[in-house]
Amino acid sequence: MTEHQLSLLPFYAGWGRYQQRLVAAIAPLTGEQLALRNTPQHWSIGMYATHIVANRAWWFHARMGEGSADLTSLELWALGICEAGVDPFHPAAELVAGLEKTWQLIQHTLARLTPADLEQVFPPLDEAERVRHAKLVEPALQPFAQMWLDAARLAGEVRPARSRQWIIWSVLEHDIHHGSEISTILGVHGLPVVELD
Repeated sequence: MTEHQLSLLPFYAGWGRYQQRLVAAIAPLTGEQLALRNTPQHWSIGMYATHIVANRAWWFHARMGEGSADLTSLELWALGICEAGVDPFHPAAELVAGLEKTWQLIQHTLARLTPADLEQVFPPLDEAERVRHAKLVEPALQPFAQMWLDAARLAGEVRPARSRQWIIWSVLEHDIHHGSEISTILGVHGLPVVELD
C-alpha cells in the first residue's frame, strides 16, 4: 500500500479507546456529579465535556469542512463557558451524544485521509465567516456569540493558517488535556475515573 492509499486511522487507534473510556466515565453521571469542580475557579465536569465536543466540531467541521450540516449546532456549543464561565448544564446523555457524534466525525475523517492530506493548510476565518458562525448558534447562546465576536475584534490579532496535521494533533492533545481534568475531578470526589491502560 502506498502512502497515498494509507489511511490515517490506524495511527490514531488509541484515540478511539480513549474516547470509549471518556464516554464510560461520563455516561452514568447525575446532574449533580456533572456540576462537580476541583475548586470554584475551575470548570465543572460538564463544562469540560461540553468544551471537548465543541472543540472537535469547530476544528473538524467549521475549519476543515468535514462532516455534515447537523454538526453546525455543536461548533460553538461551548459559548458561554469560555466567554463567561457559564455552565450550560447539559445532562450526561446529551454530552455522551455529542462525544459520540463528534467522534464519528473524527473517525470517518481519519479513515478517509492519507498522510499526504496532512499538508493541506486552512486559512483563518475572516470576520464575515466568524459572524456567519455566530448567527448559527441557538438563541440562548447569542449573547455569548456576540462576546466571542467582540473579543476577536478587540484582540485585533490575525490568527495563523493551520495545517490539517496541526489541527488533528491539536484536537487530540485538547481531548487528552481536558479528559485528564475530568478524570481528576472524578477521582477527587471518589467517583470512577477515566480508565487508562
